[in-house]
Amino acid sequence: MPEKGMIFPPVPSQLVILRPSPLLQWRLGALTALVCFLMLVVWSIDGCSIQSFVQPWRFNAYSVRISPSPSPFMSTKPNLVSEKPHRQNLTLMMAPRNLVPKKTNLTSNSTRVQFEWITAGSQKNFTANLMRGWLAPGGAPCREAKTVEISVPGVDGIDSVELTAGEIHEFKFQAIDESGKNVCIGGDYFETDISGENWKSRPPVKDFGNGTYSFSLQVHPEFAGDFNLTVILLFRHYQGLKFSTSRLGFDRKLRNVRLRFVKTPDVTLPELRSCKKSDFNRDAWSGRWTRLGKNDECQISNDGRYRCLAADFPCRKPWCDGAVGAIESNGWVYSSHCSFKLFSAEKAWDCLKGKWIFFWGDSNHVDSIRNLLNFVLGHPEIPAVPRRFDMKFSNPKNPSETVRITSIFNGHWNETKNYQGLDSLKDRDFRELLKKYFNEETNRVPDVMIVNSGLHDGIHWTSLRAFAKGAETAAAFWREVFDGVKSRGLQPPEVIFRNTIATGGYARMLAFNPSKMEAFNGVFLEKMRDAGLVTSVVDNFDMTYPWHYDNRCNDGVHYGRAPAKMRWRDGEIGHQYFVDLMLVHVLLNALCVR
Repeated sequence: MPEKGMIFPPVPSQLVILRPSPLLQWRLGALTALVCFLMLVVWSIDGCSIQSFVQPWRFNAYSVRISPSPSPFMSTKPNLVSEKPHRQNLTLMMAPRNLVPKKTNLTSNSTRVQFEWITAGSQKNFTANLMRGWLAPGGAPCREAKTVEISVPGVDGIDSVELTAGEIHEFKFQAIDESGKNVCIGGDYFETDISGENWKSRPPVKDFGNGTYSFSLQVHPEFAGDFNLTVILLFRHYQGLKFSTSRLGFDRKLRNVRLRFVKTPDVTLPELRSCKKSDFNRDAWSGRWTRLGKNDECQISNDGRYRCLAADFPCRKPWCDGAVGAIESNGWVYSSHCSFKLFSAEKAWDCLKGKWIFFWGDSNHVDSIRNLLNFVLGHPEIPAVPRRFDMKFSNPKNPSETVRITSIFNGHWNETKNYQGLDSLKDRDFRELLKKYFNEETNRVPDVMIVNSGLHDGIHWTSLRAFAKGAETAAAFWREVFDGVKSRGLQPPEVIFRNTIATGGYARMLAFNPSKMEAFNGVFLEKMRDAGLVTSVVDNFDMTYPWHYDNRCNDGVHYGRAPAKMRWRDGEIGHQYFVDLMLVHVLLNALCVR
């Protein structure tokens, strides 16, 4: 009911439209104009903020950098910064997680991005995963397919690929069988190499287990320039792990691509620091050889040596510390996740005096010991050392300083024979010989043991499964020896696990081929780690790999043969021996740095 005094007009049957007064219309129009003006101002400010937010991601995104060969993992969408940004575009433009820079420094004029160094990832459960991949059925069509070719998007069909120096560029590729179909199972062994005038390295390869793989490329901006990328298919589907491999090798060069790495002022890498003790904990390295000097007129001397640079020719930091002339490499030096010190005789003796070093490994150890004595410790008069010996060597400049070196060849329990490898431990007398050095009446044990499995294992063991069992037995033996040392109240030696070499040239398809030795290295290292024995790792496999394609630096199975002015395996006079000299200095780093 309406209140009294209220008079209501009659209600018509149709809707009545009420017209506001002119004053109200003016106020409403002014308010609308004010709101639109404020929205325009806010949007302008927000647009600047969004653009400044997008700019760092724009630089980080490989897809929007100016490059004729973008990574196949990234979008090729053009630069959209001038358009209205939205969340989907930002996600698309972000670099993959492994390419996100560690640190970004912003200035008013440019964006500087610092990327990480490329790394070779360590794999947990290495042996089990390797066995699982080898035995994976994959279905009959997959099992029968054999790779004869690859497809590499972003590389194929391009005469020269241009990439930004400093960044990690990952390219995915597909294995293809003889009928042109995609292979759907993994296990192919690809040899990869990136080489320039002053750079050599092995691009890491990932096997996704389904016929797809990837390799990653990186060159430091200091060495920007022209390179060749080489991809060789050495073995198909784990065939390199079989007992007899010479008839199974494929050894076909599938790609030889010209690359140009371009230096930009906005991309940097962390400076390598000198190696510390903790840097030898990594199971796998991904290093590179860089050339810091060159003498084009260098000639071999009558004693077979290449004294191309002065002995005191200095390293250039951060690539090494010391005299690169000492390794007689005509300027080449190796570095990895850290850089190595090249030892003078004085510094080496300061470290080694009073120490006892125990070597247990193949004949490559014999070469390295002789090179240590000849080139570093001042004993060029020693032409060779035997496979089995125990001796003290003195400093020629200070006879009171001595180092004890013991070397026990593990290729066979009989030092004159071969091809037993870790199975040499089945001989009782050989086991007792080894134990003797850790049970002397003087209560002295070696300070450090340097160990590898050796190439003899590649010939001896009939299968990967058999070798894994032999490696486990060897690790258990050394665990027992070290427990005996502890039971006497003594400290067991540190253990430097030195991966064996990548066999070179003609030996690349034999029973100790690189595919098998890389696998055996991983298996034995895992078993030794499981036994709690490994203190440090020296990845000699990575160090030798860039030089294993021919026999210029090796005779197939050794990199440290003594210099000699005589015809070498490849038909030329003399050979390069600096790869093993570099190993000697890396071992000194593992022994001496803290």
